[in-house]
Amino acid sequence: QVQLVESGGGLVQAGGSLRLSCAASGLTFSRYGMGWFRQAPGKEREFVGMVTWDGDIYHSDPVKGRFTISRDNAKNTVFLQMNRLKPEDTAVYYCAAKLWGNRATMSIQYSYWGQGTQVTVSS
Repeated sequence: QVQLVESGGGLVQAGGSLRLSCAASGLTFSRYGMGWFRQAPGKEREFVGMVTWDGDIYHSDPVKGRFTISRDNAKNTVFLQMNRLKPEDTAVYYCAAKLWGNRATMSIQYSYWGQGTQVTVSS
């Protein structure tokens, strides 16, 4: 079955960096667009960014210029490099997969989800 496993979360001071990874199995990774979402306590799940199956990359406005998404098809892995972190970036971060397609910013557009990894940014 399809599995997405996030790693790399943790506690970091404001201004610091973290790199999240999402390892995929049970699917033909190169056919899937991979997205990152986050959910803070009491808030709705929020789109962070995505990389399409053919390599187009999109980031949401709150993270543009600070976060970078990339993928390594040889390793079936998508990454989220997070720099200049802010306390408001604190959330559980999820990766998600959608077959083929173009830019997708809504949760409902994704078929598979990881279990999430906690990112906490202290001020």
